[in-house]
Amino acid sequence: MRLSREKFVDTRVWDTVVESLKSACAADLAEGAEPRPVIMPLVRGELVGLVWLRPVRSGQDAVTGIVELSNVAAAAGADEVVLAWETRHVAALCGLPADGPEPCLNLVHATRDGHVLHRFPYTEQVLPGGSEGGGSVRPEWRPAPEPVAGGELAAPVRAAVDYSFTPLDLDHPSPFGVVVVLMEQDGYRVRLADAFAA
Repeated sequence: MRLSREKFVDTRVWDTVVESLKSACAADLAEGAEPRPVIMPLVRGELVGLVWLRPVRSGQDAVTGIVELSNVAAAAGADEVVLAWETRHVAALCGLPADGPEPCLNLVHATRDGHVLHRFPYTEQVLPGGSEGGGSVRPEWRPAPEPVAGGELAAPVRAAVDYSFTPLDLDHPSPFGVVVVLMEQDGYRVRLADAFAA
């Protein structure tokens, strides 16, 4: 595995994560939608679930929304996270310069000790009925560059990674459950793994 062999023991697990996120990106693009940032917190190698960005307005609301992806990871006491985002989409939403190749699906795998950035650039092939610069497209994946340990992250992504490992100070008997409910109420799409859904 290219991400963290000491955490994901089986290479196939990481390959499955990558293929799953690439497929989700392709499905969004085929529907004419922008791929939304998503975070996957893990606790002792077990997937907590997936949390997708809520509907946001461009600018500070988008920055805040991306940073808040960290809440479920922090509440679960995650020891590693995978966060995925599309370069062009996050740059446009947050009013930031693009932080790498575009279009490109980015995955950062992080622990408290650091992170590794993986980039999956693609070109867009317009699907029948689609139009250049909008509508339905299919990603044609280009060769991925080597992962970069400590690679530069867009500011809101970096903050989300950092806050994922910052314990939440919630005075509640079930802080994880409360955080999940509040995030869902705010419009985040949360899908928990069975072990954490109870």
